[in-house]
Amino acid sequence: MKNLIYFLGSLLCAVAVAFLLHNWLSANNDPGYVLIGFGHWSLETSLTVFAVALVIGFFLLYNFFRLLGVLIRMPGQLSKRRRSVKFNRSQEALIAGLVDAADGNWESAEKILIKHAANSGAPLLHYLTAARAAQSRGALDKRDEYLKKAAEQSSDTNITVGLTQAELHMSEQQFEQALETLGKLHSINPGHARVLKMMHQAYQHIGDWEGLSKLLPSLQQNKILMEAEVKLLETQTFSRLLKQAAEQGEQQAIETCWEGIPDHVKIIPGIANIYFAAMISVGAGISVENAMIKQLSRHWDDTLLMLFASIETGDVAKQLQTAEKWLAVYPGDSVLLRVLGKLALKSEQMEKAEQYLLKSSNIEVSVDAYQLLGEVLFVKGEKDKACDYFKRALELASSEVVNRAESISG
Repeated sequence: MKNLIYFLGSLLCAVAVAFLLHNWLSANNDPGYVLIGFGHWSLETSLTVFAVALVIGFFLLYNFFRLLGVLIRMPGQLSKRRRSVKFNRSQEALIAGLVDAADGNWESAEKILIKHAANSGAPLLHYLTAARAAQSRGALDKRDEYLKKAAEQSSDTNITVGLTQAELHMSEQQFEQALETLGKLHSINPGHARVLKMMHQAYQHIGDWEGLSKLLPSLQQNKILMEAEVKLLETQTFSRLLKQAAEQGEQQAIETCWEGIPDHVKIIPGIANIYFAAMISVGAGISVENAMIKQLSRHWDDTLLMLFASIETGDVAKQLQTAEKWLAVYPGDSVLLRVLGKLALKSEQMEKAEQYLLKSSNIEVSVDAYQLLGEVLFVKGEKDKACDYFKRALELASSEVVNRAESISG
């Protein structure tokens, strides 16, 4: 309508100018003329008519070409309009799908999200949400299909799809598949906090302590866990690795595992005790005897003390002398006295063994002390007393079992 008004207005102006021009020429008795020749044809007309025809022709051609331009652009504009309508519908579908997913209407959410994903400005969000909905209703094949489509919409360096995929695998206890995905993400961004956290959880679930030990430096460097959590995880990880090495029953495997443990972890009493126990179990206790003595000088520990007494060595008397030096520092330690009694028994010093064991029992009664006393007295030929101590050991052991059962049931 506006263009029509402009056209009519311009035409009227042109006619008015032509009329004024005609009057002016008529007043001067010279209307003027225009002659156009083309081959054997010629056209002669007044200047006024020619001017009006020229203006009208210009406007006709102008509007013809404008109309032609509109017709040429029309398919593109219609296509753009259709895309705009589809885009708006996809945005509405995305909102509706997210609402359905939040409400637990998984099938409805999945259907509406996938239907409009191709026309959305954020197809990645459609496919990822649909994958979650599919898993929530147990359709794992559909989940994997949507994740694949989401990956096609994402760049190689975008880890959003991978994180979602790993998270969904982990929620289904598919830890091996999750770790495969997380490993690729870790190579793209080694310091990504969420990737490291999920890898840590996956390794723990499947018991891959070797993999977790390699991940520990990154967890600490990127401050994924608090310092106390890191120390606890280090203790747990290297304890399990040492126990796995001990199960192989080979000294070389245990020593190789121990060499791979960081120095600040080796000084943890619990870790060192597992190593010493493992070496003793494969008959290599003599090779770690000096290390155990140094460890006891740094940190007095009852468990390590009993491990020291269990070392099979050809010089038990030397072991006894070493342990007796500690008695000056810990004279009232019932465990040390019990260990001294055991070593004295092994070195066939029965009188000394009986004294140490009696002192230990007076400080703290224990099944081991009573049993060792029974063995000492049996060797000495005092069988009645030996039987009495064996009986005491059995009664004390039974009482401890009952108390433990009651504490568990309570």
